[in-house]
Amino acid sequence: MSNAKRPTKELTLLGRSYVIACDPGEETKLERAARYLDRAMHGIHSQSSVLGSERIAIMAALNITHELLETLDERRDYEADITRLSERLENALEKSRPPS
Repeated sequence: MSNAKRPTKELTLLGRSYVIACDPGEETKLERAARYLDRAMHGIHSQSSVLGSERIAIMAALNITHELLETLDERRDYEADITRLSERLENALEKSRPPS
C-alpha cells in the first residue's frame, strides 16, 4: 500500500472553497460535477436566502439524485422498448423465411 497522498483540487461551492481529493486524470470531471452542484445550490439559495449551506447542499443533492433516477428510469424504458422491437423484428424475419 502506498503512503502517497492523492492529489487534491480546490473547488468553490456557494462561495465557499473546499479542497477535494481527486484521482489523476479526473480533474475535469470533478470540476464539471462541482459546477453542476454549484448551479443547483445557487438556484435553491436564490429561492430562499434564509436556508443554511448544509440544508441547501442536501436539497441540491436530493434534486440531482431525482434527476439521475428519472434519467435511469427513462433509459431502462428505452432499452426495454428496443428489446421488444428487436424481438418483433426477429419474429417477423422468422415468419418471412421460406420453409427449408
